[in-house]
Amino acid sequence: MTCAELVELVTAFLEGALDNETERRFQDHLEICDGCETYVEQLRRTIEEVGKLPPESLSDEARDRLLDAFRSFRTD
Repeated sequence: MTCAELVELVTAFLEGALDNETERRFQDHLEICDGCETYVEQLRRTIEEVGKLPPESLSDEARDRLLDAFRSFRTD
């Protein structure tokens, strides 16, 4: 798996939505790539911190835009 492929799959990985083979390849890549390991950990922490915000602190529009940004992020 390349770094670009990992970035495209990170949301599915964090949601536990990858098939077994793809998750294995994802984990294998994380074991050999410090940059991707850092990237995934930063996303986990960001999600955790945003999740701590009181619901009223983000408008529905802001929340939806943030979620859309994470779901649609792709590298070229």
